[in-house]
Amino acid sequence: MAKDWKQTALLVIDMQKDFIEDWSPVALKAGKNIVPNVVKAVEIARERGILIVWVVRENDPLGRDVELFRRHYYTEMKVKIGCKGSEGAGLVDGLLIKEEDYKLVKSRFSAFFATHLHSVLQATGIHNLVITGIQTPNCIRQTVFDAVALDYPQVTVIVDATAAATPEVHQANLFDMKNIGVATQTLQEWSEAKA
Repeated sequence: MAKDWKQTALLVIDMQKDFIEDWSPVALKAGKNIVPNVVKAVEIARERGILIVWVVRENDPLGRDVELFRRHYYTEMKVKIGCKGSEGAGLVDGLLIKEEDYKLVKSRFSAFFATHLHSVLQATGIHNLVITGIQTPNCIRQTVFDAVALDYPQVTVIVDATAAATPEVHQANLFDMKNIGVATQTLQEWSEAKA
């Protein structure tokens, strides 16, 4: 892990009600199962003085900035997913953004794509990333692969604080990430790691 926790950031990706709560048409059922571990990871990060980056999706209410394959939600189905200011765009219960944290808004899978995340992390002296959230084959994977491409020396995915639609999909993506040098740790393993 990092020589100094001050060089590490915890990315909490898409832990929003639209992607977790049962009432949402795009909810990830496994998302609810990881909420306690994401809450715990945030607590550990706060204790260690790690920068917490809340990566949230906030889309245009008409869907003009979403991926092509999702636009039908906004046009045909009239479902508004992750619209700024909506209840669904809010974080799930138990997660709270504090003043010392950083909120990053994205409109695509990767937290790095068309955002200023890399420059903020570099300006803050962050070299190591710890990833939590949903969902493994999409936003987690794309963010991780971009972090590797940007030469972050240590990228860790907390395996029981991330989730996919099925355990098989989750494991397959973790396998791919591990093969490119990404650390895959349980919350327990990460919580016991020394700076």
